[in-house]
Amino acid sequence: MWHRIVMNLITIEDLTVTYGGVTALKNVSLDVNSSEIVTIVGPNGSGKTSLLKAIIGAVTPLEGSVKIKPDLKVGYVPQRLNLDPTLPISVGKFMRLTNKIDKNSCLVALERAGVPKLIEKQMSELSGGQLQRVLLARALLGTPEILILDEATQSLDQPGSADFYRQIEKVRQETSCAVLMISHDLHVVMSASDRVICLNGHICCSGAPETVLAAPEYQELFGTDTNGALALYRHSHDHQHDEPSETTEVAN
Repeated sequence: MWHRIVMNLITIEDLTVTYGGVTALKNVSLDVNSSEIVTIVGPNGSGKTSLLKAIIGAVTPLEGSVKIKPDLKVGYVPQRLNLDPTLPISVGKFMRLTNKIDKNSCLVALERAGVPKLIEKQMSELSGGQLQRVLLARALLGTPEILILDEATQSLDQPGSADFYRQIEKVRQETSCAVLMISHDLHVVMSASDRVICLNGHICCSGAPETVLAAPEYQELFGTDTNGALALYRHSHDHQHDEPSETTEVAN
C-alpha cells in the first residue's frame, strides 16, 4: 500500500522572465508537491527552459518569486551528455565522479533505474536508452525529494521514451519522490503524469492529462488529433496494477 503525504516543494508566483527586453515568461504561477509527477509541455520557444532556469536559480526574474523548500534535495536528468567517446570510463566510475559513494550505492541506483547490470560497462558502449537510464541512476544518488527531467528522452524513439517514463513512474512509487518533467510532446509523457501544465510564454491550461488534451488552448498549439495520446493514456491506466490505494493529505 502506497501512502502519499503531500507537502509543497516548489512554489512559483507571478513569474516574469525577460531577456534584453523580450519576454520569455509572463505572470506564471504554479506549484509542485511531494510525490506527484508534473509535466510542463509546450512548443519550442514557449519558455520551458526559462522556467527551469528560474527554478534552479540560473536566471533572475524581472517580477515574481520562486520559493523552494529549504534544503530540498534535487536530482537532475539532462537532455543529453556530451562525453568524449574515446574516454575510457565505466558506468560505475562515471557515477562516482562527483559523488563519494560506494559501489553498493551505485548498484542500488542502477537497479532502481532498471539497468542493474551496467556498472562495469564502458560509457561509450551504451545505447541511447541505456545512457538515459544511467543518467537517471546518477540523479537518484543521494535520495532526491524531486527529480527534474529536461527533455530527457529527446534522443529516444517513442517506444524507448515510453519505457523510460514507465520507469519514472516506478521510481516515484518506490521512493515517493516528486518528478518535474519538461517536454515538447505530451503524447508519450502523459501516461506517467498526474498533472500537466501547458506553457506558451504563459500558462495556457493545466490539469489532468485528459483535461489538457481536450483544452482548446492545447489543441490550438498542437492540433486536434489527440486520439493517439488518449489511447496511450487510457491503455496505460487501464493496465496499471500499482496505483496508490490510499492518499493522506497533509496541509503545508
